[in-house]
Amino acid sequence: MISFNDTEKAFISKNNQDLSRSYQLFKIIGNPTVVKLGSFFTPLALSLHLPIKRLIKNTIYKQFVGGETIADCNQTIQELAKYNIGTILDYSVEGKETEVDFDACTNEIIETIHRAKNDAHIPFCVFKVTGLARFALLEKISAKQSLSPAEQHEWQRVKQRVQSICKEAHSFSKPIFFDAEESWIQPAIDDLATENKEQYNQQQAIIFNTYQLYRHDRLLYLEQCIKDAKEKNYHIGAKLVRGAYMEKERKRASEKGYPSPIQVNKEGSDADYNRALELCVKNNSHVSICAGTHNEQSSLYLTQLMQQHQIAPNDTRIYFAQLLGMSDHISYNLSLAGYNVAKYVPYGPIKEVLPYLLRRAQENTSVKGQTGRELSLIIKEKKRRKEKS
Repeated sequence: MISFNDTEKAFISKNNQDLSRSYQLFKIIGNPTVVKLGSFFTPLALSLHLPIKRLIKNTIYKQFVGGETIADCNQTIQELAKYNIGTILDYSVEGKETEVDFDACTNEIIETIHRAKNDAHIPFCVFKVTGLARFALLEKISAKQSLSPAEQHEWQRVKQRVQSICKEAHSFSKPIFFDAEESWIQPAIDDLATENKEQYNQQQAIIFNTYQLYRHDRLLYLEQCIKDAKEKNYHIGAKLVRGAYMEKERKRASEKGYPSPIQVNKEGSDADYNRALELCVKNNSHVSICAGTHNEQSSLYLTQLMQQHQIAPNDTRIYFAQLLGMSDHISYNLSLAGYNVAKYVPYGPIKEVLPYLLRRAQENTSVKGQTGRELSLIIKEKKRRKEKS
């Protein structure tokens, strides 16, 4: 049996100084007012070239980011590997809109594949299609609107970028995730993922699409994807998450007068997530999964499903994944019990990664119990170490 309350295992990689730093950070980002003010003033201070980079780098950046470059992440990769936890290098630069930036991002993603190719400690690579294409173009294609000749050429360049990444991943047998994004651009992303998985998933799951189960239509879509894969005899790679755009999704649906794609409550998301786990495990001859979740119940449920279906903990068709700096009680307890675990390790220049960092801070403030859970576990471990000494 796995216990996610075992804080000795959860924080085995952290010394007392690391633990105190994490404690102070989660105390700060547990304050909604501080997070709100920080979200406004931090980008402003950076744009004014005020000397706050060192402060950021030694606090929230150190907790959630691997470094500014791929090479900077080597220490994090090695530290995680000591405890049999893999790294997923996540180039977290956002908000670009030019062809030059899209080509640069493509090259960077390919560099992550090259870094990962002979390293068992980097089991997956990942990218966002919005790093390779204009958001407005993806929105237009997803809405099935006609494209101008210039937009058609632009779309062909996007498809070429995506295929160059997938081809490189396939050549080194390195699985790669298409990250999920907003529902109104997701159809274009799904089509790109499907096109490439049909081409490159003949022998094994190399191309993974991401299914956001906080959407009420995604379980049905996953079922259809598995059915199609069986009919056409290729493999499915499924990264299962709950989702990351709930407030934005509901707001847009309300403003534009269409039904929200988001489940009516958390119970619906949880139920569909666990059904998706069950569906994938039952079809594991065709499906490889990465359970991207910070939810203890779903993580435990997947271990139970694996036992029921006599799947070994180290079967490479099943991985668990969490973000660097969060939910170590899940990651380390699973890895030390022999399960396959990986951490998303974002990297990039401080200014460029700031939107990601602010989302992590806001997530820990807004997600019910997230900061409290992290803090309570840290406090428990600090107390255990003090009593032991």
